[in-house]
Amino acid sequence: MSTHRPAPPFPEQQQHQHPGRTAPLDPQPDHGERTYRGSGRLAGKIALVTGGDSGIGRAVCIAFAREGADVAIAYLDEHDDARETAHYVEEAGRRALLIAGDITDRAHCRTIVADTVAAFGRIDVLVNNAAYQMTHDTIESITDEEWDRTFDTNLGAMFRITREAVPHMKPGAAIVNTASVNADKPRPTLLAYAATKGAIQNFTGGLAQLLAERGIRANCVAPGPVWTPLIPSTMPADDVREFGLAVPMKRPAQPAELAAAYVLLASDESSYTSGATLAVTGGQPFL
Repeated sequence: MSTHRPAPPFPEQQQHQHPGRTAPLDPQPDHGERTYRGSGRLAGKIALVTGGDSGIGRAVCIAFAREGADVAIAYLDEHDDARETAHYVEEAGRRALLIAGDITDRAHCRTIVADTVAAFGRIDVLVNNAAYQMTHDTIESITDEEWDRTFDTNLGAMFRITREAVPHMKPGAAIVNTASVNADKPRPTLLAYAATKGAIQNFTGGLAQLLAERGIRANCVAPGPVWTPLIPSTMPADDVREFGLAVPMKRPAQPAELAAAYVLLASDESSYTSGATLAVTGGQPFL
């Protein structure tokens, strides 16, 4: 695997449609398309990944498929990106199911799980990864609608999808939630987003205890800065140009660099790991 990873400054770029698309990103992100090599760690498992069309979600879907899992890919409306992810899943010889829709819609949360179970029969791994953020310089600029959308997307949907999925999960199943370094070190301009990420970590810790007797594990991955379409679609141009420069490695992660963390927590090798947060932060301490 090449050790070269793009570092800032990045070309000035913005996307005005949230949550953004992969094709316009410069440089193009690495999701492990050419580098991830599986070893059967998830052989025969059924995975449901939200936000699976691009970014971390795409990298997780590719890695899961190459580790032997069939994958249901839930996403908003980025159909081209989602089809690209499905292509890599199927290229690995696994089945892909695309489920489009808005997870702030409570009925759609039920549909995501129902469609996955109808297609595959069960859920062995649930990855709650879909997220929304927006940059605001003042608290006054955050509207009630913006605050509610952030919490409904990042936390409310996680709760509802998990609640629907658990009855279809057997002992040995795993839930992996995407938290953030912002759970520990909140960035003030991402106030609403950071608050949800702290809540996700707390939710996961409680969930792990609640599900322990049922043999279902729950853990978090806490990424630092990651180069995904969410960045130029939610941050000012100056922040995009210098994105990742503040961490010790002086660059953002590529999505492929997160995939192994999700594979580890989804796999049977992590059978005694629950309630944990695995930080992938480019050297930035996470307490």
